[in-house]
Parts: sequence; structure tokens; C-alpha cells
Amino acid sequence: MSLQPGDGLVAHKFAIQIDGVQVQTLQEVGWPTMEQDVITVNQITEQGKPMVKNLPGAGKGGTITVVRGVDGNNAFSKWIEASFNGNMGEARKNATVEILDYQGSSPKVSHHLENAWVSKLEGSTLKAGEASMVTQTVTISFETIRTEYH
Repeated sequence: MSLQPGDGLVAHKFAIQIDGVQVQTLQEVGWPTMEQDVITVNQITEQGKPMVKNLPGAGKGGTITVVRGVDGNNAFSKWIEASFNGNMGEARKNATVEILDYQGSSPKVSHHLENAWVSKLEGSTLKAGEASMVTQTVTISFETIRTEYH
């Protein structure tokens, strides 16, 4: 269903796939973070006045953070393990993060991450008597991103 004027995307309808395999027990996905260098050029104009010009520099890869419940998903765990073991041939995968419409039936924004791999892993704090799911916060680094608005 298409969005009507004034409608926005809801934050609780999203999905992530790593090489086409859906990641389960997702709790949170951050918006991709990207950066590029800024080149500052100091120069003098024809009138002899100093001028500062900022130019775009080289692009850098980006990161995205995923919080997921620890479950029996062996494929995701093996991907994390491959990253930390330095097996980059196996660790670098393509990933897609989709923000879905409010019915959860069709993607409205898709972030396609190329050559993505796990660069950081944090576990949740375990507390005696706590009735909550054990989670992992996974930082995924990627080389390039392509965003589609559907």
C-alpha cells in the first residue's frame, strides 16, 4: 500500500538480509552512518582577500548497528565468527536493510550495503532474576551503499 499525503514511515517495520538470508529476532537497526573527508583550501582572491573553500574529499566506508536477540541462527553466528577470525573471503557479504510500509508488506526504503562485515560485537548485560532476552549489538562495516526509495 502506498503512503498517503502526510503519512510517514513507521520505525517498527524493518528487515535485514545478509546475502539473501533474513536475520531473525531483530530488535533495533540504526540508520547507516557514512562519512567523507573534507579538503580545506586557503586561497587569495583576485582582489587580494583571503578565502576558504571546502571541497569534498575521498569517501569512506560506513557502519550500521543492529541489535538482535541471541537465538539459534547459526548462519549469522558463523558470519560474525568469520569476521573476527580474519576470514574476509567468507566474511564480506552484501546486506540489505529495508524499511517497510506500515503494514509490513512492501519495502519503502532499501539500503544495499556492499562488502559488509562485522567489525564490533557487544553482548547484553546478564542480570540474575532479569526476565529479558539476551541480545547482541553488532556493528556492521561496509564499503559502499546504494539507497533506493520505492
